[in-house]
Amino acid sequence: MSTQTELEIVTPGAFASIQDEGRRGFRRIGVPWAGALDRRLMRIANALAGRPEDAPVIECFDGGLHVVAHGGAVKLAVAGDAVVEVDGPEGRRQLAPWRSVTIAAGEALRIRKMGSGRIAMVAVAGLEVAPVMGSASTYVRAGLGGADGSGRALAAGMRLALAEADAWGSDRVLTQPPEPDPRPIRLVPGPQADHFSAAALEALVGGDYRVTAEADRMGVRLEGAKLEHSGAADIVSDATVPGSIQVPGAGQPIVLLADAQTAGGYPKIATVIGADLGRLAALRPGQTLRFATVTAAEGAQLARAEEAETRALITAIRPLPADGIDLLALYTGNLVDGVVHALDTEFRPLY
Repeated sequence: MSTQTELEIVTPGAFASIQDEGRRGFRRIGVPWAGALDRRLMRIANALAGRPEDAPVIECFDGGLHVVAHGGAVKLAVAGDAVVEVDGPEGRRQLAPWRSVTIAAGEALRIRKMGSGRIAMVAVAGLEVAPVMGSASTYVRAGLGGADGSGRALAAGMRLALAEADAWGSDRVLTQPPEPDPRPIRLVPGPQADHFSAAALEALVGGDYRVTAEADRMGVRLEGAKLEHSGAADIVSDATVPGSIQVPGAGQPIVLLADAQTAGGYPKIATVIGADLGRLAALRPGQTLRFATVTAAEGAQLARAEEAETRALITAIRPLPADGIDLLALYTGNLVDGVVHALDTEFRPLY
């Protein structure tokens, strides 16, 4: 009789949860989308693990996730600028992110910390989660989705049962992952820009804003130049979407994210474009950002460009050799610089 393969959550880190593309089609009845804060990372992680791009993943923050395989081997893939370690019979070894790895029963994978950004996505081969209202995404506030359908975030001691996988093939790697994007976060003014003074939008795009400690999957409170209302700081509640920038009476903006409410009574000065929302969600408390305005048409064009970039990244994923060592990445990584050819009288570096 075969043994059930499981992945145990030893520690979930700061906050780990099951997410996918989100719960679409229910905002009209007050149900947020939820879903992965950075869909590009989710898609890359799944592609590295040989899974459909919209399959459920483990989304985690700032390191601390520690998982162990039980009952059989488990293939995992990590997307994000993470410091990854694997504990096995030969001790602990560090593993590059942006690749998959197959760990044997009893072996563990840890995400020690993050470099740039604070979000990592971990795809797990064989992870099947029953959808609730069409999605496996965890929405804690309403108790929807997640590993057992109750809306709970992942917690120490939980075990995720994994389906028996087909032939996995070799592990995969993305040798040239996306670089951190230093550009301003782009936004489209409105829909209630007329509720603010003429100087408010100029202030929003004219200086730095700092991410406060009040930042989670629901939204990010920012601190910077005060945005003056032209009248009352409240409106009759109307629809919001991820990316909406609400401004309460204190004049400090709040950017809504995936778990945000579907309606609100604060006027919205602008909306962050979808192509940049993942970048904003990945900022840590204390980091600063700047905004820049674009038109709605430019925002749509940027969305198409981001999709093309994502497709190119996924297409660039390739199998690792059987020994798991990516020689091409080593040879092209310029590990030693300043090397010169003995016969090159001009002493030009070879790399």
